[in-house]
Amino acid sequence: QVQLVESGGGLVQPGGSLRLSCAASGFAFRFSGMYWVRQAPGKGVEWISSIDSDTRTTYYADSVKGRFTISRDNDKNMLYLQMNRLKSEDTAMYYCARDRFGKIAGKGTLVTVSS
Repeated sequence: QVQLVESGGGLVQPGGSLRLSCAASGFAFRFSGMYWVRQAPGKGVEWISSIDSDTRTTYYADSVKGRFTISRDNDKNMLYLQMNRLKSEDTAMYYCARDRFGKIAGKGTLVTVSS
């Protein structure tokens, strides 16, 4: 079955960086578009980034554009999200997903941006 396991979250100060990872299995990862979504406390799911199977075509929400970078390694079935210049409003649970709505996603990794 589909398994998506996120890691790399934690507590970071504003302006800091984190790199999230997602290990994927149970489906044809190299042929699948992949997504990162997040959910802040008390809010709905927000799509933040996606990457096509070709590893080159990427998309970003305006809220993270220029600060976050999505990438993937199709040989290792891994998805990544490099997050720089983090802000307090980036505090959320981050999910690796197979769709932009987070319907097929992992259990998430918590990112807390606070001084």
